[in-house]
Amino acid sequence: MFQKQYEYFAPACNLLAWDAPLHGKSRPFQAFSFEITTAFIRRIFDAEHIREAIFIGQSMGGFLTQAVIKRDPQLVAGFVSIDSCPYGLSYYSRSDLWWLKQVEWMAALFPLTALKKAIARQCTLTEAGYDNMIAMLEPYQKHELCHLMGIGYASFIADNCNLAIKCPTVLIVGDQDRTGKVRTYNEQWRQNTGFPLAVIQGAAHNANVDQPDQVNGIIGAFLNRL
Repeated sequence: MFQKQYEYFAPACNLLAWDAPLHGKSRPFQAFSFEITTAFIRRIFDAEHIREAIFIGQSMGGFLTQAVIKRDPQLVAGFVSIDSCPYGLSYYSRSDLWWLKQVEWMAALFPLTALKKAIARQCTLTEAGYDNMIAMLEPYQKHELCHLMGIGYASFIADNCNLAIKCPTVLIVGDQDRTGKVRTYNEQWRQNTGFPLAVIQGAAHNANVDQPDQVNGIIGAFLNRL
């Protein structure tokens, strides 16, 4: 997902990427939670002698960054949220939370091929973005893909709290992001915190894949300010 960011920033930055538990080669994985996941991040930082980093999180990656800020704020020197949503109890209605809890069984109603195509179309606007998403989804079997979506939201609901983010932060969202209420949540996030919000033209939920040049420019300007 971040290949175009790796290519752009590698000459000037030290980059560390990972497959979060339940993702990519970090499978299979039991007992997933944000608590466990953030503990792995601490262990990686210790092993790599990293004192702090700028976190760039897309979708659930933004949730995981906030989970780290909740527990180890000293590790996060800056936060770039891409098509993610805020921690905070006031953002989410009972209806919002109820629908998030239905994701796993609703996804299971689709045949696997149709489910992967639907996810890819929902998350992307460009053909390059679609092909990228299909390639990422290819290794997953139906039960683990549905469980991944369900446990991701369930873990967020369990970990969510009112969180004061004190590090420099920039919000990025695709102008065509129609995944849930991501656009609405980002507008509210900006209003409540004053964090700058960049709306990426011609992009859906995977904005950094749909429009890497726009996103790279925003991340680069953010790094320069820091």
